[in-house]
Formats: sequence, C-alpha cells, structure tokens
Amino acid sequence: MGVGVKDNICEDTCNVYQTNIAYIRYLLHLALTIMTEIKFESPENEPSAFNLYLEGKKIGEMIVEIRDGDMTVFHTEVDPEQEGKGYAAQLLEAMTSYVRAHDLKVVPMCTYVHVQFDRHAEQYEDILSKNGSRF
Repeated sequence: MGVGVKDNICEDTCNVYQTNIAYIRYLLHLALTIMTEIKFESPENEPSAFNLYLEGKKIGEMIVEIRDGDMTVFHTEVDPEQEGKGYAAQLLEAMTSYVRAHDLKVVPMCTYVHVQFDRHAEQYEDILSKNGSRF
C-alpha cells in the first residue's frame, strides 16, 4: 500500500470519527432537551424566575424582574452535578424567546447572561436594553 493511500484511509477514518462524535453530541443534546421543561414562574412574595426541571425535579433557575419594559436578569444557576450539559444555555434561550415574544428588553446583570450577550452581540442586539447598566 502506498503512502498516499494510507494517508487517505487515516484521514477518512478521522472524518468519520469526528462526524460520529458530533452526531452523538447532537443526540445527547436532543435527549436532554426532551427530558427538560422550563417554566416562567412568578410566585407571590418571591422573585420571578425561569425554572428548569429535569424529570420533574428543579435543577436550575434564572432569576429575573420585569419593570418598565425591561427584564433584568440577576442570576443564573444550575445544580453543580448538572453543569456542563447545556442547561444554562436552555435557560438563556427560554428567556430571550420570552423577551422577544413580549416585546421587552434585557438588562443583563447576571455574569453568565452578560458574557453571552458580549460574545454573541449580533444575536442579542435587538433585545439589549439601552436603559440598564451592564456591570
């Protein structure tokens, strides 16, 4: 077998492996999304929040307040054993969808939301409040 043929086989094997890894990650993300539920809850005498439930158990939250057309996001947290699974991103997606649906703007006081709004400014520029400070 010539060197060129061996190199092509190795390259093809690497491409298949990378494709399979990406597909497995996609399936895992899809499964986790299907098993989770996010509810916007505003109980009396408590802060409003987007609460994330996995199989009925609360595993994360995004604490918010709505006032004068702005949604201030104060804090995002996911249970330590659930970190790194994309749950904070699901909370962010739920919050931004809610904001757009209700014609609100976001004041990102929460570190996580602040960083995401900075990293992906073009994705969130339409909902970033001009009224609030960002750190």
